[in-house]
Amino acid sequence: MGGEGRPGTRGHLRLGLLLVLLLAAPAVQPSQGFLRSAGPRRNSLKIVGSIIFPVKVYVKLDHNSPRILCVTNHLRNSELIDPIFRWNGPGGYLSSENSSVQISPTGTLILRHFKSHLSGVYNCTLHYKLTATQPDKKLLLKYVIYAYSDPQYYYELTVRYHAAPCNSFHNISFEKALIQILNKLVAELSCEVILIKSECHHVKMQRGGLQNEMFFTFSVTCLDREEDNRLCQQSACDASHRLNKAKYLIERFFKQEVEVRKKTAEPLPEIYYIEGTLQMVWIDRCYPGYGMNALRHPGCPECCVICSPGSYNPSNGIHCLHCDKSLKYGATKC
Repeated sequence: MGGEGRPGTRGHLRLGLLLVLLLAAPAVQPSQGFLRSAGPRRNSLKIVGSIIFPVKVYVKLDHNSPRILCVTNHLRNSELIDPIFRWNGPGGYLSSENSSVQISPTGTLILRHFKSHLSGVYNCTLHYKLTATQPDKKLLLKYVIYAYSDPQYYYELTVRYHAAPCNSFHNISFEKALIQILNKLVAELSCEVILIKSECHHVKMQRGGLQNEMFFTFSVTCLDREEDNRLCQQSACDASHRLNKAKYLIERFFKQEVEVRKKTAEPLPEIYYIEGTLQMVWIDRCYPGYGMNALRHPGCPECCVICSPGSYNPSNGIHCLHCDKSLKYGATKC
């Protein structure tokens, strides 16, 4: 036990050496991984109604809706005489006097700074004539407008290290150094590494008897960057792009740790990475009251869409669960 300090010190020096190598190495583009986009809807999009079925519209939380037209595709290019447009939403009659509602003289609706509670069924009634001599025609168009958000995606990183005795302070010191190094690797990407769980166990080896091992679980997430941030250039601003690059840097770190250890003639330090134990798994999560369902929402398959009446999501899961008692949009309990 008296010599514990030297192996632990060598372990820290080894980590320090790797950090210097990684920070000095030229930037390398990561291999193509999964890239996630925001929803497919943009504010410039124009959506027309249908007399056959309700039209689904997806609006990103705190953003403006697409332009929702109070006409069908057939009437869109027709001359309408004396048209009268009337919009109703979940809360009743809609008017441009409300700061969150914008209705043009031609009946186009834009919902501004959309919030969860605005989700629901919207109706537009159109009275019009095709010729001055014809009687009025009436058309009722129905839209179902859903709030959505991007998934809360992150990587879950698990890794194992040969450790000092489980009650040794060297393990705690090493854990702090490892977290610090991983965070420095991804700092320029506006990403962060957070320790979820750290455990030390005695592991029986087939030929090596008992040895001490540390089991680490981390989350790797990337913070949002504003679109007008000067550091953002096209996809470089996208959180999923930066997350995949962070994954690449972390994988390279552990690969180089093995390579450095194999090239040195020194005996193994007391604490060292066990080759082949690194695993990084992509995790999707939605906010409570939201879920992903490509079959129900083919127009927004990778979005976390607000749960419809008859379903709910109580926690940061990924699906809205069935519940007959749920009568509102965005339910978090049944």
